[in-house]
Amino acid sequence: MSYLLIIECLAVVASAIYGVLLAARKGMDVVGVFSVAFAVAFGGGTLRDLFLDRTPLFWIGNPHYPIIVFGIALFSGVILRFIRHIKPLLLLPDSLGMALFCLTGIGYAMEAGTNPFVAVLLGVITGTFGGVLGDVICNEEPSLFKPSPLNATCAFAGGWVYLGLLQIEVPGEVATIVGIAVIVAFRLAAVKWNWSFPAIREPRNPT
Repeated sequence: MSYLLIIECLAVVASAIYGVLLAARKGMDVVGVFSVAFAVAFGGGTLRDLFLDRTPLFWIGNPHYPIIVFGIALFSGVILRFIRHIKPLLLLPDSLGMALFCLTGIGYAMEAGTNPFVAVLLGVITGTFGGVLGDVICNEEPSLFKPSPLNATCAFAGGWVYLGLLQIEVPGEVATIVGIAVIVAFRLAAVKWNWSFPAIREPRNPT
């Protein structure tokens, strides 16, 4: 099995767990939990595949992925009974899923012949837009689009680290581990110290 497929499978699991926790915070039933988990796990990768004209979509071509997400959602009620504080648990699976999906997105984009900058952008989309869809379904303003701890920037930076290591012929597995570590560490640090960009607003007319 290609290491990209292994990473992609791990990304699906991590993102689905994030979706389950996000839906549970809203008090959804199992249908809602599965819907949010499905959107978070597959939203970004679906956009990537559409942009790259890859068919079938990655989760259709790997039908065990939806089955995995369904299983996670089905047993989420049992698992969540033992979790008292849900919100603090969202960050780690969110960061890990973003990192894993980002690197698979870059890998597939490079295989499709895109240039490195486009590949990194597609990696960022793959890693972050599932979370955007999850926020929208849960009736929350996506944190990606407002001043909040850095998110897409972490994926962007880690993506360039990953590509840079591949360019100097570091083994793919090593480059992947380092890239994931950079993205997750950057994201956790951004949340801990509240690193964010300022809001851009239209200048007010002088009175």
